[in-house]
Amino acid sequence: MSTRNRERRKAKQRVRTQRRRERTAAGPGGHAYYGEAFGMWGSVLTAAKLTAAELADAVLADAVAAEHRDDTEELERCVKLLAEGPGGPAGTGPAGTGPAGTGVVDAAVMARLQRAIGHSWVHGWQPADLVRVVGRRLGPRHARMAADVVAAELRRYATATVDERWDKQLRSLGADVWWDRDDGYLEAWGRREDLARAVAVRCAVELLSTIEVVPVIPVLGPPPGAARRGSLAAAQRADKADPAMLDRIRALLSKAESTEFPDEAEAFTAKAQQLMARHSIDYALLAAQVGSREEPGGIRVGVDNPYEAAKALLLQEVAGANRCRTVWSKELGFATVLGFPADLEAVELLYTSLLVQATAAMLHAGSRRDAAGRSRTRSFRQSFLNAYALRIGQRLRAASQQASDEATAAAGDGRLLPVLAARDDAVRATVEAMFPGFVNRRVRVTDRDGWLSGTAAADRAVLHARQEVSETAGRP
Repeated sequence: MSTRNRERRKAKQRVRTQRRRERTAAGPGGHAYYGEAFGMWGSVLTAAKLTAAELADAVLADAVAAEHRDDTEELERCVKLLAEGPGGPAGTGPAGTGPAGTGVVDAAVMARLQRAIGHSWVHGWQPADLVRVVGRRLGPRHARMAADVVAAELRRYATATVDERWDKQLRSLGADVWWDRDDGYLEAWGRREDLARAVAVRCAVELLSTIEVVPVIPVLGPPPGAARRGSLAAAQRADKADPAMLDRIRALLSKAESTEFPDEAEAFTAKAQQLMARHSIDYALLAAQVGSREEPGGIRVGVDNPYEAAKALLLQEVAGANRCRTVWSKELGFATVLGFPADLEAVELLYTSLLVQATAAMLHAGSRRDAAGRSRTRSFRQSFLNAYALRIGQRLRAASQQASDEATAAAGDGRLLPVLAARDDAVRATVEAMFPGFVNRRVRVTDRDGWLSGTAAADRAVLHARQEVSETAGRP
């Protein structure tokens, strides 16, 4: 061990020793004082005149603080206390302090978790965003706990005051309140996950330490309690996507994903894009006719490893072809797509389908090695997906332009171009307002073979729609 490392360890030990002295000096009146053994909870409660719930809150606060400063010794001590609970698993506090045991700890943990999640709503977070970032930073087990607490927090709000999009997110997460009582949640969760209670407590502390420090992000819609379902006038709903049209688009994309023949996939995908573009144009004209004042909105789309940069590029290209713009938040695992509602739904549908097609084509291309036998599969696939995304973008924009030209010719009165230009300006202004520090980055290509293969795959994925696809477009 180097001299510098030894000195660092000695310094850390001095800090821990000083903290123990401070806790002892604080005595029973200080929240950091619990006694050396868990069995002293009761005497501390009496001396400090704290209820079991208050002391559980104090221990939990110290556990979270220890997690933040990476103080393993203090964290383990707090976790041990919280796992046993004041007075033991089925104990009670001293006279006048109320009930104790593990239930009081579980209630304290659930209450603080719900407060943290409630604060995240007003800071721009939505259920899917929060569970996603927890999963990225802590893993799937913590993500499942986060989904539980999201469901618990949303119980407090009337259905009419929660945005409809949140219902969809909860369903996709499988989030519901499956346990009987909040003061038994950690016990129930530990049984379901087959974990010792101390491990369940540790997971909750780690989850708290993550949720309580998530950054403020742009608000894309009203938080729970502020939404008003069904309150928009018909004129303001003009930009909503037609469910029947979306079903037709889904059917085409499903066929593109499932077919084994590239010619069919290319035709189905191209027809879907043409329908999306014409659908967007029709609703833009309708909104202008009825005087709709609806502004651009946004959605967040998960962008995960591997090859997350290439996936973000694919989403950007799909969005651009559909009059939307994207901002990728790499460290948070998602991209924000901004545009008008009908366009946003189209982007989400098409991106999901093209990602399936791109991944299948990439895997079909196989792995690669250099002349020395070393693997270059990762660089090949990264370049493959980058090329695929850019080529797809070119062809999608061509399909959109064709639909726009046809609509302009059909209208014949010059109304369409100013309407579309105004919508493009509105989306651009929204991006600049939400992301004032937005920076464009160039795509890097490190594998020529991957780039050429990806371009070829994109050419196979989207070409001109064929007659047989046009005939089937109206059938689900």
